[in-house]
Amino acid sequence: MYSDEFFMERCIQLAKLGKGKVAPNPLVGSIIVHQGKIIGEGYHEKYGFAHAEVNAINSVKDPSLLKESTIYVSLEPCAHYGKTPPCALRLTQIKIKRVVIGSFDSFAEVNGKGIQMLREKGIEVKLGVHEEACRALNKHFFTFNENSRPYILLKWAQSPDGFIDKEGKQHWISSPETQAVVHKLRSEYQGILVGRKTAQNDNPSLTVRAYKGTNPIRIVIDSQLKLNPSLLLFNDEAQTIILNKKTHSISGNLSWIKLPEINPETIVETLYKLGIQSVIIEGGGTTLQSFIDSGLWDEAMVIQGNNPLINGTKGPRINKQPNQQADFFGDLISTYYNV
Repeated sequence: MYSDEFFMERCIQLAKLGKGKVAPNPLVGSIIVHQGKIIGEGYHEKYGFAHAEVNAINSVKDPSLLKESTIYVSLEPCAHYGKTPPCALRLTQIKIKRVVIGSFDSFAEVNGKGIQMLREKGIEVKLGVHEEACRALNKHFFTFNENSRPYILLKWAQSPDGFIDKEGKQHWISSPETQAVVHKLRSEYQGILVGRKTAQNDNPSLTVRAYKGTNPIRIVIDSQLKLNPSLLLFNDEAQTIILNKKTHSISGNLSWIKLPEINPETIVETLYKLGIQSVIIEGGGTTLQSFIDSGLWDEAMVIQGNNPLINGTKGPRINKQPNQQADFFGDLISTYYNV
């Protein structure tokens, strides 16, 4: 007989299929098991569409089996009306026999209410199966709801001798394969942030052009509004937010937000109020270092290429050893966690 942990692993696999498509909702996977056999599977496929539990229920060919089945779900079933009706209510309506949950949902509208609804109807509930893995699946969602700020990933590429650019000019450091992976990563984050100098010197589009996915919201720091409006950041490919000290206005996909001071604390507070759950900070060196020094970061990805630059702008410094390192098409990718 397979264990609850075995079936929860399948839920986690399914949940990952929704990456880049469900934010600000969490990634959730679900399966339905009858007498040790999986009879239904589902995951949250897209924001505003049916949740994982409903998709799993709808995939069952013989609904009469549901009353004698166990449903596994990686996150506590919701208990509130949002884009869709409450999943916990749906489970009581079909009179599911047992519910196995990976992780408690700390979102204020759920926060144990789904579990309570199920137990009040006499449904057996087991909580905390592969909890750590299920929480890691939704690190953006949990950080936003529990810490009142976005999950922050710092990302930069540097040469073996520690430079991130050469004489203030754009210089490709990583391989094309690594660049494609970075674009995939962008599609999994709601926002992407750069400073004025990076926008001016590199003229990045900050889109996912090398990967089929959703473009993140572009965020640029331009305190005195010195950037040329012809830059790619200001095109209509994605929503763009300009953090500045001069004006507050909206024009099409462009939003100017006026802040009294622009620093990691005010940026994080502003993005939280805007409902942005996750942000990649891609440069420049001063912006990245300010977040490192403030402690307002969760993860850092440093991509080291093969070719020395000899001189240029030195990369940021994190005073700790990487938690993970991996070789990818000749590039060394180091990952740090701020724990």
